[in-house]
Amino acid sequence: MKDSFAFIKTDKKLIKLYYKEITVIKGLGNYVEINLLDGQKHLYYKSLKELIETLPEEFMRVHNSYIVNLDSIDRIEDNHVIVQYQKIAIAKSYKNCLITAIEKRML
Repeated sequence: MKDSFAFIKTDKKLIKLYYKEITVIKGLGNYVEINLLDGQKHLYYKSLKELIETLPEEFMRVHNSYIVNLDSIDRIEDNHVIVQYQKIAIAKSYKNCLITAIEKRML
């Protein structure tokens, strides 16, 4: 079984993050901003491209600048995913993959 958490190094501290608490990861050049369910945000020195390769399968890239936790998506409207009142555009290149993943979770 894959780990349910990971550590990140930020502000000279090692912080334990549970995957289920991560909602959105926003790319900021060579850094990422990791948003948590409780509203906390952590800045981490890693690119989105590097990070997506190490995350569990419930994390999906939906835009060049965003990775979302599928478990955190509240709804999908038009070409946007809504996660905790945050509206994130779905890029055309990632849409089919996202829809396929969502269809696997439909009732």
